[in-house]
Amino acid sequence: MSATDTVAQPADSAAPMKEPKPPFQPQRQQPPGLESEVQPAPRFEALRYKAAGKLTGQAALITGGDSGIGRAVAVLYAREGADVAIVYLPEEQSDAETTRRAVEECGRRCEQIPGDLADPEFCDDVIERTVKAFGRLDILVSNAARQSRKELAQLDDADLQRTFETNIFAYMRLARAALRHMKRGAAIIATSSQTGIQGSHRLPDYSATKGAINAFTKSLAIDLIERGIRVNAVAPGPVWTPLNPSDTGLTAEKAGKFGSDSPMKRPAQPEELAPAYVFLASNADSSYITGTVLQVMGGETTGG
Repeated sequence: MSATDTVAQPADSAAPMKEPKPPFQPQRQQPPGLESEVQPAPRFEALRYKAAGKLTGQAALITGGDSGIGRAVAVLYAREGADVAIVYLPEEQSDAETTRRAVEECGRRCEQIPGDLADPEFCDDVIERTVKAFGRLDILVSNAARQSRKELAQLDDADLQRTFETNIFAYMRLARAALRHMKRGAAIIATSSQTGIQGSHRLPDYSATKGAINAFTKSLAIDLIERGIRVNAVAPGPVWTPLNPSDTGLTAEKAGKFGSDSPMKRPAQPEELAPAYVFLASNADSSYITGTVLQVMGGETTGG
């Protein structure tokens, strides 16, 4: 089954689309996983999205931009007029090429920056390379994440350090470096998670980092109000990305059923998350919103 197999309406229809629902075929990948091997293919094109030039002339940096939510955000940012730099692990180069082609088809530039965000020096280098490529940095999307389902007793210090370095320390380091270049009207957006609000079974370290992302987002937002830089986060529920079949704590069968226990009985497609990132980046839409964790959780409700 492919993503297009389940499209019930044409791109110009306003009616709801029939989205893919599990069970999908059992599948397992070695981390970090490739979107090109996920079945059904995650949807990122957002064919029914209508761009309005909301980010014209801006430059955005998106970590984890090779696949999943990051790829979908990169494509919509390009359609809204922004040049985009994407960060990804070297093993994800083939996925990054697909993102680059999609961005360039929108008439925008795509700077590819492979490397490991767990390296503090690389975080600084990412920012400088983006500014060198585009001459500016208007939007930072800290989206890359590491996840592996284990009970606390199964997590050694190396596991804990790796998850925190990738998920929260990289966000803090990227923001710190980005603020050397960002001007009034810039935006910082982080990818949080439902797990950071509600917790999650066998994801103690991942959930903890997402909770930390929420607290850091709110704190940084307060600090940057006078500079006119807005800071927000998006908290997705389950989303169909390579993160799921490459989670070493999920069996192939459980990966194929991912999202089936959500209120909508399915995971979100990346293209369903991307408009939230456009909204939070656009000063036309969200100029009075900062310090918010925007929940896109498919029916899960919480006051967090």
